Amino acid sequence: MARNPNLLQKQGFYNSLILYAGTGLAFFNLIVLFVTYLSPEEIGFYTILIALTTIFAQIASLGTTNVILRYYPYYRNDDKQDSGFVTFVVLVTLAGFVMVALFFLIFKRPVIDFYKAKELHSAVKASSLLVKYYDYIIPITFFIMLYTLLEALARSVFKNILSAFLKEVLVRIITAISVLLIAFKLADYHNFVIIFLYSNAAIALILWFSIFKGNYFKLNPITTEVTKRKREMISYGLYAVLSGGSFAMIQSVDTLVLSALTNDAMVGVYGVFFAIAVVINLPAKALNRTSYQIIANAFKDNDLEKIGKIYSKTSLVQSIVGCLFFIGLVANHHNIITILQRKNAIYEPYFDVFVIVGIAFLVDITGGLNSAIISSSKSYKLVMYLLTTGVLLCFGLNILLIPKLGMSGAAYSYLITMFALNFTYWLYIKVKFGLQPFTKSYLWVVLVSLISLFVGIYLPAINNFFVDVAYRSLIVALLYLALTYWLNISVDINELIDKALLRHKRTNIK
Repeated sequence: MARNPNLLQKQGFYNSLILYAGTGLAFFNLIVLFVTYLSPEEIGFYTILIALTTIFAQIASLGTTNVILRYYPYYRNDDKQDSGFVTFVVLVTLAGFVMVALFFLIFKRPVIDFYKAKELHSAVKASSLLVKYYDYIIPITFFIMLYTLLEALARSVFKNILSAFLKEVLVRIITAISVLLIAFKLADYHNFVIIFLYSNAAIALILWFSIFKGNYFKLNPITTEVTKRKREMISYGLYAVLSGGSFAMIQSVDTLVLSALTNDAMVGVYGVFFAIAVVINLPAKALNRTSYQIIANAFKDNDLEKIGKIYSKTSLVQSIVGCLFFIGLVANHHNIITILQRKNAIYEPYFDVFVIVGIAFLVDITGGLNSAIISSSKSYKLVMYLLTTGVLLCFGLNILLIPKLGMSGAAYSYLITMFALNFTYWLYIKVKFGLQPFTKSYLWVVLVSLISLFVGIYLPAINNFFVDVAYRSLIVALLYLALTYWLNISVDINELIDKALLRHKRTNIK
């Protein structure tokens, strides 16, 4: 069924707004509310809870979200019969959840005994919150899994604005309210966890009501049209789980190993600095949302020249914007520590964790669309193998480095894994397709970044926090952009600056 391009463009615009709003809310929640009203141990458990439930919800789905997006168009028709396809994916998803739930129940006692034994041999109360709230993991996993299934169904009929709002904005608003309830002593951390459970249940039920009120789908009997392709669809789903689940594991394995080898407080501090570093990746995330489909269409047309241009442009632009975010945050390190240490002085010694993880994100975004290029080619399964290897590498490095370097060991593990993955992607694309994005422009990016960072760090401090943040950030940004423009590092960046200057000039004339 054809779709109005203007509708898709409009949805893309609103989705981008929701993404930025959600990221801003998440940043505010963690950096302002969490560090003020929650202990590092409580932040650490929340980080562990998010990691575990997200990973296991993805595994429990058995890749049905990807199956829906790929195969539903073959079964969709005006009478909503769909040959029982929706019934099929619902049953597969429920079967996956039963397996994950059994896994949790079987390993409940060994996991709890492990953390209790670790606590007995530690001077710090280690991960007692995981022991206390272990049973909450299963229902939260279920509701996250249900939401992702419904979200995929909504996306398949181009109804994705509500689902994005529920996940990116509403849940974070509810989270902020629950922390404020703790601040006003109207609730405690136990209530916070329960509210988090109910919020995930609420967004799943709201999305379910919206979808079925619109009468987009029906649970019809499964026909032979679906059963004859079930092996193909399940195989594709399992591939999607291995690749998508592996990427989620790389993002979370450092948190889980850190939890097993240290304590919740260390996980909390690590989670805070990791969340700050995620900001570096935001522009790349927004840019990639529009670039992936272009890459796929270019492969369909066998237009390697077009792919090469997009690969080079996105890599350079992402590295320029990412470096600006990175040096801006590092130049304001004393201001960041001031925010974090209003209630707890535990954060200051670990700012290097942010620097290491920030460099890891820079490495990743400088790779540009490397994984998307391979995923869109006939070698798409290579991404799954590389990500699976990346999980094993990251896990092994964490086991090796955390006992020696503590929290920094987790950060270095993530950095090394990101470098290894992106180097492998780059090498394969260069050998297979003869494409690679790096030119001497990147040397200029490094030079401009170092100059701007040096200036930003050594600017005199101002006692007023807000004035210091504003003037330091403004000087660093203006210097960085001026040098980038003068050296003509990126045609795309220069065009954006020219347009902004022209718009400003026209405004002044009026």
